[in-house]
Amino acid sequence: MSSERSRSARQEAQDDIVTAFQVDALDLRGRAVRLGSTLDALLVHHDYPAAVKRVVGEAVALAVLLGSSLKFEGRFILQTQTDGPVDMVVADFVSPDKIRAYARYDKDALAEAEKRNDTSPAALLGRGHLAMTIDQGISANRYQGVVALDGEGLEAAAHEYFRQSEQIPTQVRLAVGEELRPGGQASSWRAGGLLAQFLPDDASRARMADMPPGDAPEGTAPHTLDEDDAWVEARSLMGTLEDVELLDKELSTERLLYRLFHERGVRVFEPLAIGAHCSCSRERVAGVLASFTDEERRGMVQDDGRVTVTCEFCGRTYGFAAEEVLGEADS
Repeated sequence: MSSERSRSARQEAQDDIVTAFQVDALDLRGRAVRLGSTLDALLVHHDYPAAVKRVVGEAVALAVLLGSSLKFEGRFILQTQTDGPVDMVVADFVSPDKIRAYARYDKDALAEAEKRNDTSPAALLGRGHLAMTIDQGISANRYQGVVALDGEGLEAAAHEYFRQSEQIPTQVRLAVGEELRPGGQASSWRAGGLLAQFLPDDASRARMADMPPGDAPEGTAPHTLDEDDAWVEARSLMGTLEDVELLDKELSTERLLYRLFHERGVRVFEPLAIGAHCSCSRERVAGVLASFTDEERRGMVQDDGRVTVTCEFCGRTYGFAAEEVLGEADS
């Protein structure tokens, strides 16, 4: 709610939005995202198999949840590098409301995973690392956090990131689904996510147990710390959330949050619309080409005397005459 007055939860469902919320009784703040046509717009440029689309959908939902918290104009870049069939995923969020994404995968490795019926997003990512970068532009340094991907997927990696880097108790839920259409029409895709963080005024209430020491003597008891009751309750409520609720076209974000937190009271703020947008342009591509050495640029010239560059995000192709790339003297 945008004001302090309570009102009934909005009934009509909206897609392609991220919505901030707050549960004061539990010292909880968070965001919920629902994506429909925006996710389709990101996927339509690529001939991804369905299993790869699920991985991209999760990455996009997580990038929007995290990137939409930026209080300045900048970028939030989520990127994986792993040993799984989907060995790289990039989701690039430009504040306040633009998202683009792409994935790289090995067809043979994916086929083997399909034979084993092991195509969950976590299995397809495998093991490696997840990097999350905040870019505030040329006037400020980049900030990057890196966390291991240990075969448990993006949700688990996000939890570990906030545990290690931010020391903020955080719970994340992600869901991606395919909506089949009648009459042989192309299916559409949906993604949803919820992020909740425990942020009490008294920071000592949000203390977390120390990370296990790698050099502790054998038999040393691990350091434990009782969790705050409010955070335990919040996590329990989040645990009741089902994928179908995050993806249901008929269930509004406000109704969903009311279902979860109505006993404690939840404040919901005005949603922010999210759209698919690629920042590539002919000028930007020309600038990238100019960063290569003369020898590298000469190697890019095709038999027809042109250099062609395709954007990995949106699939748009840019063509340049050799003299535009090499200069008159070298063409």
